[in-house]
Amino acid sequence: MQRRTFLTCATSLAALGLVPGSAMADAATFQRFHAALKRDPTLAVYANTVGQQSGIARIVGRIPSDLNGVFFRNGPGRFELGGERHHHWFDGDGFAQRWQIAGGKVSHIGKFVDTERFTEENAAGKFLYPSFGTHVDRRGVKTNDTMNAANTNLLPFNGRVYALWEGGSAIEVDAQTLATVGIKTWNEDMKSMPFSAHPKIDPDGGMWNFGALPGGNRLALYRIGADGKVLKTAMVSVPQLAMVHDFVVSANHLIFLIPPYDMIRADDRSFAEQHHWAGSGANARPLRVVVVSKATMEIRQTFELPPHMVFHFGNAFDDGATTRFDVVLHEGDALADVGRVMRGERQKNSSGRGFAAQVTLDYASGKATTARLFGASEFPRVMPQVVTSRHRQLALLSSSARNTEILLDTVNLVGTDTGKADSYRFDAGWQMEEHVLVPRAGARSETDGYLVGVAQDTKRGHTVMTVFDAARIKAGPVALARLPYRAPHCFHGNFLAA
Repeated sequence: MQRRTFLTCATSLAALGLVPGSAMADAATFQRFHAALKRDPTLAVYANTVGQQSGIARIVGRIPSDLNGVFFRNGPGRFELGGERHHHWFDGDGFAQRWQIAGGKVSHIGKFVDTERFTEENAAGKFLYPSFGTHVDRRGVKTNDTMNAANTNLLPFNGRVYALWEGGSAIEVDAQTLATVGIKTWNEDMKSMPFSAHPKIDPDGGMWNFGALPGGNRLALYRIGADGKVLKTAMVSVPQLAMVHDFVVSANHLIFLIPPYDMIRADDRSFAEQHHWAGSGANARPLRVVVVSKATMEIRQTFELPPHMVFHFGNAFDDGATTRFDVVLHEGDALADVGRVMRGERQKNSSGRGFAAQVTLDYASGKATTARLFGASEFPRVMPQVVTSRHRQLALLSSSARNTEILLDTVNLVGTDTGKADSYRFDAGWQMEEHVLVPRAGARSETDGYLVGVAQDTKRGHTVMTVFDAARIKAGPVALARLPYRAPHCFHGNFLAA
């Protein structure tokens, strides 16, 4: 790829759908949320966070002696400033968290990522820049990193730790203190480029990642070696490209799902508001599956599936003349639904709003088929040692039937061959965050290890780290590490063994 092509896309704000306009954030969302919070204190999970956190967790049960390391987490922490509140959950400033596990004890620290946006808005005492779901136009935008919230994932890689957002650069934070080091520029061609919050780490320790450029209908592809050096970049054209949050990687392919949205430009609308669902009605478009060859970094083949929205994948593997992968498929415009909690509104639970599936791509016939794995769920993860290869276990979170609202309260480990789930449901008032699978040293199977995650005890206002034996999820957590305070609800994270 030529440098000029890369930099043109990198500095084009229109490519992200974030163009100057006259609309300003208002105080109505702030007022509605706080009125709802008075009626329902459990909404504090989505409340504003100020300052940094540190504490020692109280252990209930016993932390396994062979579980030692750091569980890095990241999510939005600041939603309010100057009497205004962001309109969408994805908009909050990144609050990095570090759970240290050593010798059966657990400590926690949390700190905001000092992005350009966070620092300048702190000084101004008000929001200045547009966000994913909130349009603000109080100060000119220079590059994608002007708006970088660094709020989606925290990735340990090559001895360093990166706070990730999907619309701009990775931002390095100190692995011990979480102090912000600064923007990571992998090479000059990638400066300020969108860099997905869902990179995939190969068994050899190398990284695959991408950046979506909806305005330019292109995907930027990145191959980075285990030593942190950029090995290859490419750009592929994808017509009618909208938000692409995640992807999945097999031994030979990169796989992207393109939801059926139309991008309709409006100067006074946020990036999210410019997405218009095109998956319903007489002119409904399919969900497209774009398969890129790792060897050539070019599109090999495109498939079609019934229209769905997609956030997250599990794993992919090549099986002869086919490729199979796990994905959570949502019915309708799930992107818009996520923003309701910022107004203090709960989304009603419905078992028909989506499901976890395994998709098979047949290259010879050009057909894609879907097999249902599990019901409505989210945050699929597999053991790190099986990424890109054949796997048989998939961790998922789900919402039990007793919930009238969509609150993830159940942890599941689902057999992808059998469909059988080993599950544990938490008590009422508990809200789960993503759980990750952590193998024991020399693990001999995909259940030889632990399932580690975080939960919000909304009734007591505490955040709790959870540890399950991956072979016995139904038995419940072997340990809970309870903080004496509420930490912000995170999106994603990764475990780094000691």
